[in-house]
Amino acid sequence: MDEETLRLPLAALYSLFFVFGLVGNLFALWVFLFLHSSRNSVRVLLINCAVADLVLLACLPFRVFYHLNGNKWPLGAVACKLVGNLFYMNMYVSILLLGLISLDRYLRLQGRGRAPRCVRMRLWRRRRPWSWVACGALWSLSLLALVPMIATAEDSGDGGKCFQFRKRLSASGKAYFNAVLVLFFWLVFVTLVVSYSKIASQLLRASRDKPDLPNAHKYQRTAKKSFFVLLFLFTVCFGPYHAFRPVYILTQISQTARCDTMQLVDHTNEVMLLFSAFNSCLDPVMYFLLSGSVRKAAVQALGRRLGSRLPFLTDATSNSSTAEFRRSSVPMGLAEPGLTPRTSICVLNSTLRRAGAAHDGLQ
Repeated sequence: MDEETLRLPLAALYSLFFVFGLVGNLFALWVFLFLHSSRNSVRVLLINCAVADLVLLACLPFRVFYHLNGNKWPLGAVACKLVGNLFYMNMYVSILLLGLISLDRYLRLQGRGRAPRCVRMRLWRRRRPWSWVACGALWSLSLLALVPMIATAEDSGDGGKCFQFRKRLSASGKAYFNAVLVLFFWLVFVTLVVSYSKIASQLLRASRDKPDLPNAHKYQRTAKKSFFVLLFLFTVCFGPYHAFRPVYILTQISQTARCDTMQLVDHTNEVMLLFSAFNSCLDPVMYFLLSGSVRKAAVQALGRRLGSRLPFLTDATSNSSTAEFRRSSVPMGLAEPGLTPRTSICVLNSTLRRAGAAHDGLQ
């Protein structure tokens, strides 16, 4: 199989992804942990998403080393399986966390403002926020699934090879497991589409039916940005890889696939995998675009350090557009202490009901 065509481009691109992704996710994690004062479920999910991206990024230097070393892996089969499976594990952890974020926002919308701001679950005789329980269960199950993937013997292949196409005949169980992951991805994808479609529809209806509400004119822009950014990034990064994945799996377990077919499948899979790895660079951009409070905290931190050199950073904190609702979009009587942009969807529904009741009463 031709190993030279993509070897150096893959090494260069993975190196760029590692540098930019590492800087972006470390900065995002610093903002979440030390600057962002909100204490809600989405913040917890975003922290875990940044951690998953960082673990995935930690696998990229090994891929770069492999390609720069002439596609030769000198570290042994166990290390190859460990790095490869950690990469995929954290990719799917990120996917599920993004799905949980969309589901959380959708359930708050459906709760019509009555959903508790911090749902807690009883665990080990203590009540804990559901987001921490969900993240703990997700990491535990992922690590448990990782153990058999590393311990199970692979089919025999070329010595010194890693991260490349491998026929799966006696180890076809792993191929079927990968097929389950593909189905899992499309389930999360449908969840995202439904959730953000509902959210965008609600915001657009609010801007049309209640134009007298504070900041109502911004709801339409908010709806389009919220729906487009997350769904666009999710589709571009993960969609091509999982659309092609069934072809890759079928070729792995096929006993009649030709050599040129396997080479084409291998090269196509490597390109699609680049898009998935690129998501770890785009996630920090998504955090700051979709969360007004996160963006404001980040810009204020940068403004304090670079404000004298870059004055526009100081001005940006007062002009931060709302990817979510601001406090000012809530009437004074409905504002709650510590209200965060993530909980403002609930407040919007409460606002709409009260505004509608007042309007009917005047008539």
